[in-house]
Amino acid sequence: MTRWDLAVRIRSGLLTHHANCSESGRFLRRRAICRHDAPEDSLWLTVQCPVTRGEPARRSRTTELRDADMKFTSHKFSFRPTTGTTTEPTPRATATGTVKVRGRWLAAGSVVGVMASFLMSAVFAVPAQAADPPAVSLTFDDANGDQMAAAQILNAAGLKGTFFTPSGFLDATGYMTTAQALALQAAGNEIGGHTVTHPDLAQMGPDEVMRQVCNDRVNLTAKGFRVTSFAYPFASLTPAVEQTVKDCGFNSARGLGDLESKVPGTAGLGFAETVPPADPWLTMAPDEVDNTWTLLDLQNLVTNAQPGGGWVQITFHHIGTGVDPTSNIADPLTVSTDVYTQFVQWLAAQQSAGLATVKTVDQVIGGTVQAAVSGPAAPAPQTTGNLFKNPSLETAGPLATGLPQCWAGGGYGTNTRVFTTVAPGHTGAVAEQMDVTGFASGDGKLLPTLDLGECAPSATPGHSYQMKAWFKSTAATQFELYYRTGLGTWHYWTASPQVLPAADWTQTAWTSPPVPAGASAISMGLNLVGNGTLVTDDYELTDVAATAPAP
Repeated sequence: MTRWDLAVRIRSGLLTHHANCSESGRFLRRRAICRHDAPEDSLWLTVQCPVTRGEPARRSRTTELRDADMKFTSHKFSFRPTTGTTTEPTPRATATGTVKVRGRWLAAGSVVGVMASFLMSAVFAVPAQAADPPAVSLTFDDANGDQMAAAQILNAAGLKGTFFTPSGFLDATGYMTTAQALALQAAGNEIGGHTVTHPDLAQMGPDEVMRQVCNDRVNLTAKGFRVTSFAYPFASLTPAVEQTVKDCGFNSARGLGDLESKVPGTAGLGFAETVPPADPWLTMAPDEVDNTWTLLDLQNLVTNAQPGGGWVQITFHHIGTGVDPTSNIADPLTVSTDVYTQFVQWLAAQQSAGLATVKTVDQVIGGTVQAAVSGPAAPAPQTTGNLFKNPSLETAGPLATGLPQCWAGGGYGTNTRVFTTVAPGHTGAVAEQMDVTGFASGDGKLLPTLDLGECAPSATPGHSYQMKAWFKSTAATQFELYYRTGLGTWHYWTASPQVLPAADWTQTAWTSPPVPAGASAISMGLNLVGNGTLVTDDYELTDVAATAPAP
């Protein structure tokens, strides 16, 4: 099969152009998108169509015109060169015609029929080298338990994926077990790194970043995984974080939101990463898939990349149930089982037709498995005095995100949380304000970073801890508590009784039950379970009693 370039000249305004190529009854699709703002200017689109040598060249084209006010339905325009076959190109074989497209004008609540005409000239050019079909990597973040069903659907279609796995999540309730992840690897899937506890690396100091990234790879390697690929939690990083990922022995690392997708604001970013990537430790990918994505949205990620080739990484979190393991509340980062299954089956058909190749991230990047490198030891536990780091929130975090050093914005469910540093504070220059809007479920809170030792207060099993904080709020609030075990798994623990809203600075205090057995650190913060504003400052945490470990 030889590929030929079909150049089509179209006079129009803002244009979305779909090219359909047919050969001997076999339908093959290529899609090109071109936008042009000058209605009377000409523009050229080039679409590559596969043609078998010796057969007459036939093409069909479908055009669709869209702009902010007008939408046209599609109309097919077919033609054949007047002489010759594709064995030898016919330099000036042309077919010219006028396509009339009936559409609707959408304005001010009225619908008016209109007609549009396009002059189309088709010219066969000399043979050209076509782009290779795009590589597509299906990636799954966070080791959520419902991804096992997603893997079964992949396996049934003969496809493999890359599962970015925080080592601290394995074997926790709602997440994959180590045995399940090993079975995925044995079936040909890839297990990648995703830090130990899934923190925002850009908000952490260099030692904690190394513990999170390097120790994640050490932990996974010790469990029997071949780990070469990494994904940044929240796609958040700095140049120093990227260098750490490289130093920890990863061959690549994935970002998010760098390529065009259905997400507003991504138009014009490009449809695919290059192979090889310009920067393997920050590879470009579209935004993560959520519950608003349709089958067509997913298909477009692939078809948009087909004319130019390259690499598309598609990121999933939950399949089907969409329940956050830590809260048992619906997670928006979910795709339905039906949409996911239809997409996987469609993608397998694209691969069979030679229009895409499905690969794991490691298969695209290549390279050898490097030695695992451990991060630095955690600081010695603090057991006396105020156990909070930066308790008055006076020291700003590494990035201008409105969050203090050693503190993180937390929450779950469907709501929007915005954190802002405000002045003055209760005693110092600043305090921290959280605004929750669009509440449907879950909560929002400010709490010490759920890390491996840099900021989270250390704890002793069996001990009780008294916590205090000054606050102002427009809605009820309460302390919500977590504890850390094992390699770095954080668990929800308990919550204090709610405290009524307060217009002026008010101190609230509560003493926890005994810390559960096996815990090594705790974290807690005041939350909002609904829309409202909460301002907090001057936190205090002390070890007040030692009792027998809780069962």
